[in-house]
Amino acid sequence: MIKKATYEELEQRVAMLESRVAAFERNEASLKESERRYRALLDFAPYPVAAFTLKGDVSYLNPAFTEVFGWTFEEMSTGKTEFIPPELTPETSEKLKELFKERTVTRYVTRRRAKDGRFLDVIARGAVFSKEEMGVAGELVIFRDITREKRVAMNNAVMLRISLALPNYPDLEDLLDYIAVEIKRLMNTQGALVILLDDERKEFFFPGAASDNDAATRRIKEIRLPVDSMASGNVVKTGKPAIVNDAFKDSNLYKKRDMEFGYSFNNYVLVPVHSSDRIIGVLAAFNKTDGLFEQTDMELLEMIAGTVGLSIENARFSDELKKSHKELTSLDRAKGKAINHLSHELKTPVAIFSGTLNILEKKLENLPDKTWKRSMERSQRNVRRLKRLQDEINDIILEKESGTGTRLSFLMDQCADLFEDTLENESGDPQVLDRVRERINSIFKIKKNRPETILLNDFVNTRMTGLAPEFSHRNLNIYYTLDPVPPISMPVETLEKITGGLIKNAVENTPDHGRIGIITETRDNRAVLKVKDHGIGILKDHRKRIFEGFFTTQETTAYSSGTAFDFNAGGRGADLLRMRIFSERYGFSIRVRSDRCKFIPLKTDICPGDIEACPFCETRGTCYQSGGSVFTVTFGG
Repeated sequence: MIKKATYEELEQRVAMLESRVAAFERNEASLKESERRYRALLDFAPYPVAAFTLKGDVSYLNPAFTEVFGWTFEEMSTGKTEFIPPELTPETSEKLKELFKERTVTRYVTRRRAKDGRFLDVIARGAVFSKEEMGVAGELVIFRDITREKRVAMNNAVMLRISLALPNYPDLEDLLDYIAVEIKRLMNTQGALVILLDDERKEFFFPGAASDNDAATRRIKEIRLPVDSMASGNVVKTGKPAIVNDAFKDSNLYKKRDMEFGYSFNNYVLVPVHSSDRIIGVLAAFNKTDGLFEQTDMELLEMIAGTVGLSIENARFSDELKKSHKELTSLDRAKGKAINHLSHELKTPVAIFSGTLNILEKKLENLPDKTWKRSMERSQRNVRRLKRLQDEINDIILEKESGTGTRLSFLMDQCADLFEDTLENESGDPQVLDRVRERINSIFKIKKNRPETILLNDFVNTRMTGLAPEFSHRNLNIYYTLDPVPPISMPVETLEKITGGLIKNAVENTPDHGRIGIITETRDNRAVLKVKDHGIGILKDHRKRIFEGFFTTQETTAYSSGTAFDFNAGGRGADLLRMRIFSERYGFSIRVRSDRCKFIPLKTDICPGDIEACPFCETRGTCYQSGGSVFTVTFGG
């Protein structure tokens, strides 16, 4: 039988219940206060925070979440957003399992989709909370948007990689293709272009291109479009970059562009490429494969443009220089052929003219000298000049045995009996055939020079003795310092041409009563020849070109071809070129050091040709110190 509670006991129980209810109310108030404080704290947090129930429903979003991702609490509550990209759903499920097992996830780098379609790189940290802690069991996730700092780090790495790679692409097309490929990869686009401006024709061309279609890439490189037929034209005119995320709107403005490219442009970003103070082109990326172009994409492209602008301009200059070099090489080849042809054409008429003058001289011997002698000497002198010119050309172009001589000798051999019979009948001299053959060989046969061991100091002494009569009419002070030197190996005829050319050059550039030094010495166990004159010297601009060939240091109007070894006789400029050719063939070096006479500093100034007639030189020593040239030939190096 159940004992009935007394009134007192019932009162005690009611009091206990009231006490418990009061405790519950205090706890509920405390929880609400805690929730309010937690919410206030989370609302104040600068990072996005989201709370989810165990079923995955959203129970809370702080304002930073909506500010960063764009999604509101109501939108997230529907569960129909693309906050978690579909391809990351499996990865997210695994991380949730790990979270409930470990109770916390300290760091998780992933991606989330914003309401405007952008994909953001984030770091997520999560923790599980109980019902007692938050009034409802679930998970709390804090996100930190690292998209920009990740982009900056990537941009820095990209800029470093591109900067290091640029020197490896000296050719313009290779460089521009590399840049286009890098832009396409970094921007994650269907294509990229390096657009250069042809300022003269007001056209764009596309030497650098990258796309998913190789055939389209090749076709793009052949296109040229007017500046105003592309959106890039506005970028060049204003100097301002542009992002177009709805390219269909301007398709009517640029029909020619779309027709030529054969592309459907969905979106694109354009930035100008600067070089010094002008715009040389545009970098372009088009048709982004994930989302739309953002400000960060444009900033990255501007960084690339700033890095590659100078390299593009340098590569363009290099490309133009290569083209110019090819053209100059072609012209040089043509010049060589012309000189070669000239050499061949000179041989026969000069030889015939020389022979004719000899015959004429014999027939004129019975006449008084005054009627023909001076004219004959002048003619013979000029024939000798032509012969020397022809010899210099032969040495310069490294001529081989003349085909003309070979053909004549062949005909002579084939028709020897007929020639012999005809010539003997006509002249009565049976030996005339041999003399004709010798004459042909003397004109057309090229001597085969073989190197010999030569003592330079002895050779120069002998050579000067042989040359002295040729300038005996000049009043010059020539001094010698012919020290013994190591022997050299060179054809004698070649060394005769070198020494003769240097001495002739010194004599013709030194006024009468001037001074010339001929010196042999040893330097680094090598023989050295110096020819030093105290003459008029060479202008600074001319020093660079005197070894180029057929370059004279005199003004064209002042040029004259006088008698050899006369002062200022004038030359053809071939002697020094021939020496340079010899230096390459026989392994010696030749250089010049010269100072223009301070009394005739301009190329139009003329030396009187005699120190005693110079109004500026009080003594010969004054002239010796005023200018001159030193040609130094170092054999064996």
